[in-house]
Parts: sequence; structure tokens; C-alpha cells
Amino acid sequence: MRKKIQKSMFMVIGITLLIAYTITILFVYARIRSLAQESIRRVAEYTAAAVNISGESYLRQLDNVERGTRITLIDAKGNVCYDTEQDEFTFENHLERPEVQAALKNGMGQDVRHSDTIGQDMFYCAIRLDDGNVLRVSMTVRSISNTALTLLPVMTVIGLVMLVFAYGMARRQAAALVRPINRLDLDKPLENDIYEEMTPLLQRIEDSNRAKEAVAQMRKEFSANVSHELKTPLTSISGYAEIMRDGLVKPEDVPKFSERIYKEAQRMLTLINDIIQLSRLDEGRLEQKEERVDLFELSHDIVSRLAPKAADCGVHVELTGEACTVIGVRRLLDEMIYNLTENAIKYNHAGGRVDLWVGRQMDTPEVIVTDTGIGIAKDQQERIFERFYRVDKSRSKETGGTGLGLSIVKHGAELSHAKVKVTSELGKGTRMELIFHEPGEKDPS
Repeated sequence: MRKKIQKSMFMVIGITLLIAYTITILFVYARIRSLAQESIRRVAEYTAAAVNISGESYLRQLDNVERGTRITLIDAKGNVCYDTEQDEFTFENHLERPEVQAALKNGMGQDVRHSDTIGQDMFYCAIRLDDGNVLRVSMTVRSISNTALTLLPVMTVIGLVMLVFAYGMARRQAAALVRPINRLDLDKPLENDIYEEMTPLLQRIEDSNRAKEAVAQMRKEFSANVSHELKTPLTSISGYAEIMRDGLVKPEDVPKFSERIYKEAQRMLTLINDIIQLSRLDEGRLEQKEERVDLFELSHDIVSRLAPKAADCGVHVELTGEACTVIGVRRLLDEMIYNLTENAIKYNHAGGRVDLWVGRQMDTPEVIVTDTGIGIAKDQQERIFERFYRVDKSRSKETGGTGLGLSIVKHGAELSHAKVKVTSELGKGTRMELIFHEPGEKDPS
């Protein structure tokens, strides 16, 4: 980064020097032209005054005319009567020359034009004499290119000195700009006293740090909960097995103890399967491909599988609705609807009911599970999707709940392009809605 800043600053300074050089050349050239015009006008005026007084004989005495200055005497018909430098153009008729025309008409005329003969700009100033003739003075002036070449050595030396100085300053300034960034405390980004422009970046780092801390805390709690949940059935299994091993169980009680060991093992197996499923959902890893699934048909199968459990709990389950298809992973959708329905049965009263409705509302596929169970307090409705969180811990133990069912539903909904909506009142029941939407479509709210 420091090298990029240094290079950028150096390039800016270099371009600035180049622009300054160009402006200087243009200014110097304009100044030279202005001075040359003023000088040639004065020379013409002085010479014309002398010729008016002394006559043409004055011109014959001009042996040492300033180099680059040419004096020409032209009569009223444009014929050259005298020229300090005779060449092939001296005796051409000059009547049509702009400066001569202006002098004959107004008394004085000036013109600037490029001379192809000498390859330089020429300034002309013509003055009409008292006898009607025209005295013209011309002088060469450097062109822009010549002016630039004249100033090039000096400007090059100045430019090199400035570039060396700029390079040193750029390195020093770049180091000063980068130094606070290198000293950033990324653990406490908002406590850094640094450039205001970096505040959004530091805020994102702070948010990221908090998110990482939250994830770390969640993992810590998750590990503690898993250890506790696994320890309980393992302790029971170990205790029952030890008693049976030591022959302390009557023969007629062996089936009863074996049944307990079996249930605890099944509980532990269910917990492990849920943990594995959650891990896969966290990674977004689905073993099966998405396909078109009929939610009504899937729900009918789930109700059939849960019928024995509902009968044991004394809960009536009823499925209504219509065929409704979505794109998703069948196994994941099955587990989501199964968990919602099973919870509605487990956390219900004897003689209660569970209504499962499948269909479309406003062309949106939905699955709604309504129960007449114990309900959920408002202050707990946001937490029911947390891992191992139980509204009624005593009932969860009795029914063999792991506390991971709704966490699986929430993660599964995110991967299935759906959202979960909870409506509940303590003591009156709960309504759970799975609202699906197409991939890429805005999440319905």
C-alpha cells in the first residue's frame, strides 16, 4: 500500500511539473511576442522620424542594424526603394502586404506571419512617411518550439531537482499515512484514533469481531449442552447395566431394565443424529439434490407416522388443504414438518388437537401447524429456535426431546427458501407457519 501511495504521489507531482512547464513556455512566449511588438514599433517610429528629417540618405548610413531587424523603404506603388538585406524577395512588389496597405490607409500598420524562408515568425511594422513612401521594419521572433527548446535545459534541471525532492517527500508522506494503519488494534477497532474515512471499515471489523465472539460463545455453550445431554442417558445406561451385571435385578425385572436401557440409547442416538444434521445445515451441505416435492402428500405420510404417538398422547391430528409443490430437498422438508407436528403433539394436552394445513395463500406455498397445547410466552418466542432451549424442560425430558428440533427447522427453512412464523399465547396453543418463496425472490414478511 505504501508503495502505491508513493507512486501515485510521485506521478501527480510529475504531471504537475509537466503542466507547469507547459504554462511557463506559453507565458514566456506570449511575453516575448508582446515585447517584440513593442520594440519593433518603437524602432519603426524612431527610424521614420529620422528619415522624415534627414531623408533617404539616413538609411544609407545604417550599417550596423541590429541582427534580426530588417528595414525596407517602399514607395506608394509598392516598389522597394531600399532594403537593408537584399535577397530574391527584395524587389517583389509589396503593395499587397497587409502592413503596407494599413500604413498607406491609416498611417501605420502591423502584421505577424510565419516566414517559410527562414522558418520563423516575423513581426512587421510599417509607417507612412511625409513624402508618401512607407517605411517598414521587420524582426524575427522565436516560435513556441524554439522558445521551449531554449528553456528546456533550465527547466529540465529544475524539474529533476524537484522530482528528487518530491520523491523524498512522497516516501516520507506515504510512510506517515500508512503508519497509523499498521498500528491498528484490530481487537478493539473503534478505539483507534485514525482517519475518519476508515470508520465504516473499522465498524465492519467490530461487527465481525462481535459475530465471531457470538459464534465462539455459541459453540462453547453447544459443547457444554451436548456433553450434558449425552452424559444423562449414558449415566442411566451405565447404571442399569451395572445393576444387571452384578445380578441385583430380579429375572422378572430384566425386561423392564432392558427397556429403559433401550429408550436411553434411542434418546442418545436421536440426539447424535440431530447434532449431525445441524452440523450439515450449518455448513449448507445437503446430501440429496433438490426436487419437486408435494407438501400435502409429504404431510400425509408424516401424519401417518406420528399417528401412534398422537394416540399415546391422546391428541387428535387432522390434515387439511390441497396439493402444493415446492422445489427442495425431500428429506429436509420431511424433517422440518415432522418436527413441527411432533412438537405440537408433545406439548399438547390430553384430548387436545393438532391441525395441519397445506396449500397456497396469495400464490405462496405454506404449511401451517396449529395446536391447542401449552403455548409459548412472548418473552420466550424468540428463543425457541436456540439449540437445546426448551420451553418446558420437565415435559421435554418426559417426551424425549433433544431441544434441537426447532433449530433444525430454522436452519432447514433458510436452506429451503422459507421462513418460520410463530404465533402463540400461553395456555391457549401455538400456530407455526412455514412460508415458502422462490429462490432469488424477496423473503416474504
